[in-house]
Amino acid sequence: MSMNLSAKLDELQRGDRQLETTVALCEIRTQLQELTKSVESCQSEVSEVKRDMVTIKQELDTVQQVKEEIEELREYVNRLEEHSHRRKLRLLEQGLTLFLSYAILAAVLGMLQFGYNTGVINAPEVNIENFMKDVYKDRYGEDISDDSVKTLYSVAVSIFAIGGMVGGFSGGTIANRFGRKGGLLLNNVLGIVGACLMGFTKLAESYEMLFFGRFIIGVNCGLNTSLVPMYISEIAPLNLRGGLGTVNQLAVTVGLLVSQVLGIEQILGTNEGWPVLLGLAICPAILQLLLLPVCPESPRYLLITKQWEEEARKALRRLRASNQVEEDIEEMRAEERAQQAESTISMTELICSPTLRAPLVIGVVMQLSQQLSGINAVFYYSTNLFTSSGLTDESAKFATIGIGAIMVCMTLVSIPLMDRTGRRTLHLYGLGGMFIFSIFITISFLIKEFFGYVQEMIDWMSYISVVSTLCFVVFFAVGPGSIPWMITAELFSQGPRPAAMSIAVLVNWMANFLVGIGFPSMKSSLENYTFLPFSAFLAIFWIFTYKKVPETKNKTFEEILALFRHGNDRSSLRDSRLYGSMLNCVNALEGHIPPAESAALMVAEEKPHPDSFVFAAGSERSSVAPAQPERPPPPLPPPRFPNSGV
Repeated sequence: MSMNLSAKLDELQRGDRQLETTVALCEIRTQLQELTKSVESCQSEVSEVKRDMVTIKQELDTVQQVKEEIEELREYVNRLEEHSHRRKLRLLEQGLTLFLSYAILAAVLGMLQFGYNTGVINAPEVNIENFMKDVYKDRYGEDISDDSVKTLYSVAVSIFAIGGMVGGFSGGTIANRFGRKGGLLLNNVLGIVGACLMGFTKLAESYEMLFFGRFIIGVNCGLNTSLVPMYISEIAPLNLRGGLGTVNQLAVTVGLLVSQVLGIEQILGTNEGWPVLLGLAICPAILQLLLLPVCPESPRYLLITKQWEEEARKALRRLRASNQVEEDIEEMRAEERAQQAESTISMTELICSPTLRAPLVIGVVMQLSQQLSGINAVFYYSTNLFTSSGLTDESAKFATIGIGAIMVCMTLVSIPLMDRTGRRTLHLYGLGGMFIFSIFITISFLIKEFFGYVQEMIDWMSYISVVSTLCFVVFFAVGPGSIPWMITAELFSQGPRPAAMSIAVLVNWMANFLVGIGFPSMKSSLENYTFLPFSAFLAIFWIFTYKKVPETKNKTFEEILALFRHGNDRSSLRDSRLYGSMLNCVNALEGHIPPAESAALMVAEEKPHPDSFVFAAGSERSSVAPAQPERPPPPLPPPRFPNSGV
């Protein structure tokens, strides 16, 4: 444009023609007007760019402040995790004290009651059936058929499990209303009543009294199977929780062994002695009534459920034999914070909770893996099983005693392994071994059938059947015997634990009942293939345990809850993605302003303004005028948790 103006001026200097001058001036005036409009448009664009960059600067400051607050929150979380780790290390250093041993012993008398009444009905089977025949003949003046007697005996065996369902299902309500210790003390009243009813059955000449007594003692044992593991898991130190949880199964096996030893003919396995054998169930109840009142209530129940912190501290000081119980208190508080939203959870809420559904399914399947493994078929009918495999009646009863002895020995072996090897690993070993030897039991029955005409083969296979059954019991004691009771209590925090234990124990007793009532019919229909359904279940439970069951060894209740919450809580994933994207935005914006925008900002610097700013090309941060010391954003206060000192 400037070149055109110069050419016009030169042309004017060479001539004085008026017309050409006028035309040239008009053209100059027109071009000057266009230039003015262009400059005004440019100024407007520069102002808009300036306003946009002010907005960008404000947004950058906001994002930077959010970034710093997130970093501070992250540092706070890291400090909290480090503090939790140190607390956990101190918890892992706690040991077994004399008073804690006493409390465990007093509590597991309830599981001894369960084991005793599970096995006591086995040995005097013939004596009880004879009693039922005599009573029926005295009443109706005619003999009862053998099938009817077998049915009545099956009712006596299985009604115990029906009572267990009732007791197990109400265990959570009893635990929340009366406490763990209080519930155990009240439960002994049922134990005494049930034992008296069974003990006076023959004197009253009523097998209905036997049924009712077995039902009442079943309710007692169902409550025990819910309350005792809950109490022990809540008073045990973190590093001993697995081993002390196994004491539950040790008490069960001791009760089984005692009932089997007392049930032989030389002691109480006679027509006169079997009522005394059943009535001796009163002893664990009375002994627990004498020993348990000295023990404290569960500290977790006192602190989390009742909010009685001072009483919880007193209980912990007695159990730990130390005044340094702050680590335990903090661990309980952490558990309380982790499940505050579920502090008063019901069974319906438990079933509907997405976070708790996975541990509930695991707890239920673990209970089924114990009962549908076929072990109760061995407990209830082992004497009959050994007799059908070729042993004499006396040898069969001693083989049954051998089952109880092996259960006790292997449970003792599994106590130190529980906190070294881990729950999941032992359960896998147990289920795998039971699967293998259930196949061997079936093979021994088939060989005995095919070679029944060879006496030597019959004798040899009888011993193979007994050895396979004993090995079957060995692997049960290693894992499935104790782990389901313990891991169900470990998978849940204080709020949902009673409801979860009630559901799990109900499922356990239902499966117990189905096996007890259905095994005789299954044995008569399947004959030599009786254990094949149990083999199939064992394979299914092994696969489920391998794929779904987590390891809970040396984990706090808070950590175990976090395992399942991590898999279900999608908001944490969204938060982490949001955090990452915010950091990426900040890093992308800082130091990467396009050159065109930087140049536009320089043009806009014609008139200084108090709020103006300049981005130097390639600079990492902005300089703000007027120059003032930058104030960092106020630090984000750490989150406050209710009822905590943090």
